[in-house]
Amino acid sequence: MFRRKTHSHCDQEAGEDQPHKVKELRTSLEPLSGRSLQYCNDACLRRYLEARNWNVDKSKKMLEESLKWRSTFKPAEIRWHEVAVEGETGKAFTANFHDRDGRTVLILRPGMQNTTALDNQMKHLVYLIENAILNLPQAQEQISWLIDFTGWSLTNNVPIKSARETVNILQNHYPERLAIAFLYNPPRIFEAFWKIVKYFVDPKTMQKVKFVYPKNKDSVELMKSYFDMDNLTTEFGGKGNLKYDHEEFSRQMAQDDVKAAKFWNFDKHHPETNGYSAAEVAPKTECLAPPVIV
Repeated sequence: MFRRKTHSHCDQEAGEDQPHKVKELRTSLEPLSGRSLQYCNDACLRRYLEARNWNVDKSKKMLEESLKWRSTFKPAEIRWHEVAVEGETGKAFTANFHDRDGRTVLILRPGMQNTTALDNQMKHLVYLIENAILNLPQAQEQISWLIDFTGWSLTNNVPIKSARETVNILQNHYPERLAIAFLYNPPRIFEAFWKIVKYFVDPKTMQKVKFVYPKNKDSVELMKSYFDMDNLTTEFGGKGNLKYDHEEFSRQMAQDDVKAAKFWNFDKHHPETNGYSAAEVAPKTECLAPPVIV
């Protein structure tokens, strides 16, 4: 079974004042309707409050900026066929296993980059984040990231602009959605790239970024505390043998697109929902990657 979810330091400090802060934030917002109202459930407001250390004014500004972004970027309306070309090499996909706390796992392989259009790359990433959230098990709100640097080099390096936009989207529009991000065995030349990128990363997010090196026992043990090594592939030092099958993954994403349409009420026959947790609308969690071949 999954480990019981633990409360963060911010949760403990907020204590009994949390419901009051959530109510205060909701009252401070302009009247919401449609999908904006659906997005802004209590769990969502708590995430924005925690991201801004329970400062209502700062949380309000952050949330309003996210609502503006969502109204223009329209993440809920992205469908797999629009971004499928980005996934042909398996450079990013949701795994068919969870971490030890039951979180959805997003696998990124930057060495498999196959396109150059930044806009569509970000659209693909946002689609996968939305999909991972939609498929979170009950009582979980966060995603774990595994980044495999196999094949990464300066020739296929992610541009600084792309890395900066990724960080911006994740920490400003999906606050408290990242549980942990393991960067597995990056080459030494990545250090120069990281020195630039880390200036875009806020302290809360930085604490969740962990470097893992096979010869560093402590870093490996940390990753083992989050993952069953029987699930992880050999690229991550595990025993699994996950093979990305683009056609199979595409079929699964097409099925999830139907679920997403129902969740966000693009399906007019689906009753209104008032949250942002798959457990409330789709308690059965589906595999989001091809079966592991052992």
